[in-house]
Amino acid sequence: MTKKHWMIAGIIGVSGIVSAFTFSPSPEQPTFKSPPGIHTLIIDPGHGGKDPGAHGLHSHEADVALEIAMKFGKAVSKAYPDIKIVYTRTTDELPGGGNDIKQALRYRADLANRSKGDLYISIHCNATPQPAGGWYAKRIIGHKRKTAWVGKGKKRHKVTVLDPIYQSYWVENTRVGTETYVWAADRSGLKADNINENEEGGEMVEDSLNVLDLNSPEAKIKAQLYTKYFFKNSAYLAYLVEEEFKQEGRTSYGVKQRNNKGIWVLQATGMPSILVETGFITNKEEENYLNSDSGQAKIVDNIFDAFSKYKNDLEGTKGSK
Repeated sequence: MTKKHWMIAGIIGVSGIVSAFTFSPSPEQPTFKSPPGIHTLIIDPGHGGKDPGAHGLHSHEADVALEIAMKFGKAVSKAYPDIKIVYTRTTDELPGGGNDIKQALRYRADLANRSKGDLYISIHCNATPQPAGGWYAKRIIGHKRKTAWVGKGKKRHKVTVLDPIYQSYWVENTRVGTETYVWAADRSGLKADNINENEEGGEMVEDSLNVLDLNSPEAKIKAQLYTKYFFKNSAYLAYLVEEEFKQEGRTSYGVKQRNNKGIWVLQATGMPSILVETGFITNKEEENYLNSDSGQAKIVDNIFDAFSKYKNDLEGTKGSK
């Protein structure tokens, strides 16, 4: 990357105003006593157990996300053996082993915060509201005359009406592509609360003896600074992920925020956090790609290369691997 600033356009949930975020080519690094870096990486395969997620013609999101997440974790461990990898799940069960989906979400966030994660990456597959593969629709191809009775009593009489002639046709589900989410900017208050709960603040670790009162004005100001820092770094990593997908030839919808309701787990983790939609499982061809060894290998390479660039920029080192 060049040293020029780059821009990410995002929709901020304040009166629907469209804003542009400006980022330097490396994550913002405030001055802290301990050097910034990635020591603990939280990898979150979406869904699991009684929550299979989206479904395609022959697979479910939970299974695909788990396979990709585990392969990504192995790639990171091989390249960076000093990084501690924490998975929110490693089997086809809800995180925490229960059957409550909401409780599983809390477990993901609590695990990340308890582990003092420096970065949270959630892996998912996308889906359209329409059926996987495609669906039958109807269209009018003409009309035929038809006699019908209208009115009541003495006013009842015959009329000739035009009755539509329908034809069924197949509509292929053609939606493909990737997108990576950061938490909604209008939900930053929740992020700040969870940053305060995580006293060491993820990757920006200060002197552990200098612990603030979490309800003090100083702690609240500190949380606001962390929130801004984490948002910028989250958006930067998300940008890198989507750039890697684009270079692979994938359709990319860019970096996004879900403003109306946000993505709770991204807001509940006191660290930079992203959610990667690796492709549309409801598209026949892309589902096959998501399930294939070669497709998963490319997705893992894309996310890993983005992670490496982010890590190296954060730590001021050179090289992508």
